[in-house]
Amino acid sequence: MDTPRPIIKTIDLWKRYNTDEESFALRGANLEVYPGEILTIFGKSGSGKTTLLNLIAGLDRPTQGKIEIEGNDMEAMGEKVRTELRRKRIGFVFQFFNLLPTLTALENVLFSLELIGKPDKDSALEALSSVGLKGKENRFPFQLSGGEQQRVAIARAIVKKPSIILADEPTGNLDTATGEHVLNLLVSQCKRYGATLIMVSHAMNTCRFATRIINMVDGILVEDRSTGDCEV
Repeated sequence: MDTPRPIIKTIDLWKRYNTDEESFALRGANLEVYPGEILTIFGKSGSGKTTLLNLIAGLDRPTQGKIEIEGNDMEAMGEKVRTELRRKRIGFVFQFFNLLPTLTALENVLFSLELIGKPDKDSALEALSSVGLKGKENRFPFQLSGGEQQRVAIARAIVKKPSIILADEPTGNLDTATGEHVLNLLVSQCKRYGATLIMVSHAMNTCRFATRIINMVDGILVEDRSTGDCEV
């Protein structure tokens, strides 16, 4: 049987924001993520988690090292191709939802499809229904609770059927019960569409939803363990 190829691979990844030696946000990060994995990366605020996600997404460029997405070198792609990859193959879920306030829930989800040239209202409606928001399609973000806004964000991420979903503190702005519900939805939708999920968080309860857990300390990936080793 052939060994599966990583869908995401980082090799000796460093990121420094200025010339100060202490300003390294990442220090030689080596990571392989395989198709269908649900990976949680834990770390305190400032440990480099968000920096790592931004580099994987092509939103930022490393000081040193290499990133491969689906076997393709991100640096060799060029900005136009990186943007296309991000729009078509990567979905995002953020701590503060990042919904467009002047658009309804339906329009926020539909906008994700418009960016890739496939505006399909039925698909947007189906995505909202799949996260339990049927009947709330025409509400604006301010008319929705925090949990509902995050569910819109999940629908927006999964509607284009990406191969990768990156979630940056997806429950950080929610109470515990709502956060549990959102995590259940996020993971179930990723499994439904076969998407690989990377969540970064400082909340230990996210570990029970993961198939693998990695700790990050001061820009270094320091531990790789199974969910059975996680104590909440």
